[in-house]
Amino acid sequence: MEHDSLRNLDLNLLRTLDALLQERHVTRAAERLGLSQPAVSAALSRLRRHFGDELLVRSGNRLELTALAEQLLGNAEAALAGVRRVFDATPLFDPETSRREFTLVTSDYATAILGEPLTAMVDEQAPGVRLRFQAQTVGSVDHPMETLRAVDGMVLPHGFLADIPVLDLYEDQWVCIVSADNDTVGDELTREDLERLPWVDVFHRPTAFTPALRQLQVLGVEPRVDVVVEQFLALPFMVGGTSRIAVIQAQLARRMAGPANVRVLPCPWDVVPLKEAFWYHPSHRADPAHAWLRQILSLAAETIERPAPGPREAPK
Repeated sequence: MEHDSLRNLDLNLLRTLDALLQERHVTRAAERLGLSQPAVSAALSRLRRHFGDELLVRSGNRLELTALAEQLLGNAEAALAGVRRVFDATPLFDPETSRREFTLVTSDYATAILGEPLTAMVDEQAPGVRLRFQAQTVGSVDHPMETLRAVDGMVLPHGFLADIPVLDLYEDQWVCIVSADNDTVGDELTREDLERLPWVDVFHRPTAFTPALRQLQVLGVEPRVDVVVEQFLALPFMVGGTSRIAVIQAQLARRMAGPANVRVLPCPWDVVPLKEAFWYHPSHRADPAHAWLRQILSLAAETIERPAPGPREAPK
């Protein structure tokens, strides 16, 4: 007979475990859960016996997580989210009366562009529904199935994931930006400009990269990256007032050009458009609430104006 580690456990301990790992403090965890401090202390004792580990150990005037607790931190949060989804499931979904929360893993770019029409439509159709935009990380993209088990979906361009249910949303173009006062660049960028100017890039890792910049490398131009950021919204401000250059999504560039004091120029190479999509776990396919979410995402994406394509030629 297969050993069942849940047989003698109260699933309420999962909530307590998550609160303790997040707060790293028994009293604060009790306040978060609406329980008494002795009740949470007793639950911590049960958890310690179950795992055979202290989980929280005192270091000076504070408690720190043990190595096992650090490992459990993300797993407990994901498991709790999964349990909530199980018990939130209903045979029907009424957006007008629902109090459900949907969690979307997105980049700051996707939140800025898609968030406005999406939240407006949700406010209109489902006033009790809450949207949570969770920051996308390299780890969430490198381990997609693990990520998608704990959330309702991830907004990410094609080219990173495969063999996962997906809903296409909208297209965007890649453009280049330089400082508005950079008089060494004319009305059109040249290959010499691309090789001469220092670059700002986002992430710049083997599994996390800007697709347009990777395409430029395939053409034999190796950008000299001297600044790396992990938010697209920060990128224009690393260009404005400097000699740097960067590639960025056209929708975002248009919004940020004025505040960041940058000039938007077409990419002078055959850059493939960005195709933004919504990726989700297969278990969501039959969920009527998730089907509504996918529908509202599609409707919101239809309101996003598609930028005119830039020039389609190799660098000169």
